[in-house]
Amino acid sequence: MSFKVQTVLGDVNPEHLGRTLTHEHLAMKFSHFYREPPSEIRHQCENPNFPREHLGYIRQYPYSNKSNLLLNDENAKDAVRNDVKHYKLHNGGTIVENSTEGLERDINFYKQVSEETGVHVVAGTGFYIEDVQEHQTLNYKVEDMYNHMIQELTNGCVGFPEVKCGFMGEIASVWPIRDFERKAIKAAGEVQTQVRCGVSFHPHRDENAPEEILRIFTEAGGRADKAVMSHLDRTLLDPVKLLEFAELGSYCQFDLFGTEVSFYQLNVATDMPSDAQRINMIRQIVDDGKVDRVLMSHDIHTKHRLLEYGGHGYAHINVNVLPKMAMKGFSKEEIDMITIRNPARWLAIPY
Repeated sequence: MSFKVQTVLGDVNPEHLGRTLTHEHLAMKFSHFYREPPSEIRHQCENPNFPREHLGYIRQYPYSNKSNLLLNDENAKDAVRNDVKHYKLHNGGTIVENSTEGLERDINFYKQVSEETGVHVVAGTGFYIEDVQEHQTLNYKVEDMYNHMIQELTNGCVGFPEVKCGFMGEIASVWPIRDFERKAIKAAGEVQTQVRCGVSFHPHRDENAPEEILRIFTEAGGRADKAVMSHLDRTLLDPVKLLEFAELGSYCQFDLFGTEVSFYQLNVATDMPSDAQRINMIRQIVDDGKVDRVLMSHDIHTKHRLLEYGGHGYAHINVNVLPKMAMKGFSKEEIDMITIRNPARWLAIPY
């Protein structure tokens, strides 16, 4: 059987992807998640020009700067282009773009970035949480969602028929899972059985969410070994529960690398782990014999994480994290499995 990966510039052999970031954004809008800053530092948090003396406040309260949540204005796009070029210089091969309906993805821009940098870009199809959907979309039935995703995976994207999406995701839900989101997960399971592509899920910040999502998906026919559960580094912080979930067979994704602020604005009761702690979480799964179930990324979705805005950029894992993993005892084979072979296997579509 032969396999392909559907990028925004056409089909690619899975063996040619190179090091791959499996959960990133190149252009999207995250304004729904704006949070009021503390009154005493409002000016420092809200300045749209990102002055150097305010960067510390923006890093601490990234969702309190409205401009920071627009990864689709022209300033952001210029910064993204340069950042992806930097990623290419540091052995970057592929970026999987996870923006779906509700996040204002930009297929044309993804094509431009890929053409200008030589980095493969894989676009996703599907639906983000109910809160960010247009009224018409909220009325979709499972059949409508199925048809939308099948169309974009097999015939071409809405508005860009020459571009096929390469996976489903990120398909997102809150907790408890709402009816719209449940339908999207179910539709993804039905599509997966037909196209046999990969799917990426965004669970809510509740330790019960990942298993419930996977249950709905597999009961609809989807294969667990083609599913990615994102954001486990802020969701399953208990090592026992992490290893229990890993037994279910999906990819376990740690995709907030570069976020080194323990205060987590979107769930203040949770301590956001550091990169060192993320590496230790991966170590637990690898030591449990599941190195073939791990993926890594940054989930860059705000300006402040780009190089030009004082952030770590898309090359952070390649430049800073992988050497740290080697120092902590990960073999080259394990690192290559996590960053090259696992992504290629997940994205591969038979034909």
